[in-house]
Amino acid sequence: MSRDLDELYQNVILDHNRVPRNFRELPAPARHAEGHNPLCGDHLTVWVDLDGETLRDVTFLGNGCAISKASASMMTAAVKGKSRTEARELAGEFQRLVTGHLPAADARKALGKLAALGGVSEFPVRVKCASLPWHTLKAALAGAEQEVSTE
Repeated sequence: MSRDLDELYQNVILDHNRVPRNFRELPAPARHAEGHNPLCGDHLTVWVDLDGETLRDVTFLGNGCAISKASASMMTAAVKGKSRTEARELAGEFQRLVTGHLPAADARKALGKLAALGGVSEFPVRVKCASLPWHTLKAALAGAEQEVSTE
């Protein structure tokens, strides 16, 4: 990846960490799930307001490292307005990205700004940070009652 693109991606992550989008609780009857990464202490809650099969609104609250917070912020923006199926498919593509199984060119095409988080694939301990919001979203969509953990 070029140095300019690396810098742009780093700035996108820092911006979403400093000013997270959709950082708020949704009122009932929105679905929600809690996620925890005991390795670095990330803890968040994801709320989903459904309109049939469409994710009308997606929000989160929590504490964690810059990667988990940026990932949650970018995730909420990316899945809002998508169907449950599309959101699950996007989560799968994102997992391929952060585990190093999605080439950079394909990532930019399939994931847009989410491709900025592709660099975590070089740091295995950070993969869990970036993945936590996505696992928590899937749990919320499934109506899971147990906390999601990366361990």
